[in-house]
Amino acid sequence: MSSEPTVTAAPAAPVAVGSDRAPSKAANTLALVVLLTGAFLSPLDYFIVNLALPAIRAGIHASAAELQLIVSVYTSAFAVFLVTGGRLGDLLGRKRMFMTGMAGFVVASLGCALATSGTMLVCARLVQGASAAMLVPQILATIRSTFPLAQQTKVMGLYGFVYGFASVAGQIGGGALITLHPFGLGWQSIFLINVPVGLLALVGAWRFVPESRAAHGSRVDAAGLVLLSSFFALVIYPLTQGREAGWPAWTFVSLGASVPVLATFVFAQHRTRRAGGAPLVDLSLFRNPVFSIGLVLAFCFYCDSAFFLTYGIYLQAGLGWSPLVAGLAIFPFGAGSILGPLVSPALVRRLGHHVLTAGFVALAAGFAASCLASLRVVPTLPFYAGLALAGIGHGIVLPSVVRIVIGEIEPAKAGLASSVVTSMLQIGSAFGATAISGVFFSAVAHDASAAGYAQAYRGGMLIVSLLFVACIALAFVMSARAHTRASVAR
Repeated sequence: MSSEPTVTAAPAAPVAVGSDRAPSKAANTLALVVLLTGAFLSPLDYFIVNLALPAIRAGIHASAAELQLIVSVYTSAFAVFLVTGGRLGDLLGRKRMFMTGMAGFVVASLGCALATSGTMLVCARLVQGASAAMLVPQILATIRSTFPLAQQTKVMGLYGFVYGFASVAGQIGGGALITLHPFGLGWQSIFLINVPVGLLALVGAWRFVPESRAAHGSRVDAAGLVLLSSFFALVIYPLTQGREAGWPAWTFVSLGASVPVLATFVFAQHRTRRAGGAPLVDLSLFRNPVFSIGLVLAFCFYCDSAFFLTYGIYLQAGLGWSPLVAGLAIFPFGAGSILGPLVSPALVRRLGHHVLTAGFVALAAGFAASCLASLRVVPTLPFYAGLALAGIGHGIVLPSVVRIVIGEIEPAKAGLASSVVTSMLQIGSAFGATAISGVFFSAVAHDASAAGYAQAYRGGMLIVSLLFVACIALAFVMSARAHTRASVAR
């Protein structure tokens, strides 16, 4: 038996094996710092790469197709293996999988920095995304199983804060690192920064993070793993590559093939359950209306990825701004996304689960305001005020939807639940970057002037605003149901 503390899945705070005492507050705090470090690195590496693509192209002579893959293969691998990572954490130990994922992330980051060709960099990014998929589900699952329910609103607020800060640091830091060339390094610095941070997180995880897993282990459902991974690959890859490739026939074949693969997966999971086995995904989770509605909201919420993609292009290609200035221009949204999670605990005390509804109101109103303000070609103060409000909404919704959905699930299945929620976020992100951004790119194809870019941005963000208006009603229904279930449970 391992000498490290093992947490049994229970609603209360975990108790270490061989001890009558729960972990101290200081131990929980140090464990949280380590977990949030992992939560910081994964989104950082998504945002930081975007502004470095021109430098990467010049440095290793990467082709346009390779540049697209450098971004999309990370997202695709992350989404494809999330559920696998969450399930492995539940079965084999969340601390073990967190450390495995972090070690892979560090090695892959070093491989990215040492890459001398586009192909090498794409391969390293593939490993980096798969490693992130191993560590990220363990963060939310460990929070769910380690911290008492009374503390989870505050802890999830910190999670949202770190995620928002990572997006700002990625946009601004990426531009700064490329511009300033620290230690004489070029684009390699955006990957090398992960190495010391990741190594510190590994040591901290080994020392401070308690091990937790489902009370009764079982074998991994290999058939389910292959089928579900295939389904995500068939959906995510064409969504991330289709637009840039001009939507060739294979993208539609891939999306069409995902339907029978999903049906086969569902059938296989039912058969495994009837045979007394342990399916990869417990489909009974979807009978919970709060969980199911929450997944729809998670999908819609991350469709605002269209903003992150089109905003930078609008500023750089349309207005001729530099990468550093364009990165700084996202600061109002980033500041809001940092502030939102910090005010969430106070809002929860006043609004309860309806904090989620309030978050979608801020998102819809903020993006609508930026649409109206974009009637002026160059961003003005009202434009940035709208982005700040949208950022606050973003920062409120992210921890709230995750907390409410995962809170509906027993701790033993927290890893599975967190990975399913995160997978829906990633699919929503891919859909927003493809379908909604398609409106933007279609518009600029007809008018590439500065005014044309402003109008294209306005069209895309109007769609996002209307989507979030629909989410307000759905969030209200979900929040009311969650409040009712909590009242009955008490």
